[in-house]
Amino acid sequence: MNEEIEFIIDSAKEQMNDAVEHLTKEFSNIRAGKATPGMLGSVMVDYYGSQTKLSQVANVNTPDGRTITVQPWEKQLITEIEKGILFANLGFNPMNNGESIIINVPPLTEERRRELSKIAKAAAEHGKVSIRNARKDANNEIKKSDISDDEKKNTEADVQTLTDSFIKKIDEVYTVKDGEIMKV
Repeated sequence: MNEEIEFIIDSAKEQMNDAVEHLTKEFSNIRAGKATPGMLGSVMVDYYGSQTKLSQVANVNTPDGRTITVQPWEKQLITEIEKGILFANLGFNPMNNGESIIINVPPLTEERRRELSKIAKAAAEHGKVSIRNARKDANNEIKKSDISDDEKKNTEADVQTLTDSFIKKIDEVYTVKDGEIMKV
């Protein structure tokens, strides 16, 4: 296989891999019933006048599937962390015990589970579109290249096989996430 074709296939594979990685990140932000430290990933805290991520001013742990604890590194930050959690509008009600903040994560309702499942499905479809766009870009590059028609057809078939395998990966990732969301 010549270098130009190898480069086209490698760049398509890289774009498709990025789409799967992006989807995995998106799915980590979708709550699936159990508490995770990532649920507070978007919380910003006023740390001496500058907005700082919660993870940079406190330890965030999950002692069990329904509780998140936030242990600030400096005690005077407790009220700022509470404000940050409320301001992030995540639907949590933080409780302050003077030493740390405890958040009880309520179980998801059936309606909310269905809604999250739809969000996950939309994210998976967006990932598939990204993969198809990478295929389209690769096929356009193949058509521009100066190789024989037979080689072009063979390379396009290789790109289609690659596309199918990545779409299958997205379906697998979605199936796992949907199972987590719908599990009571």
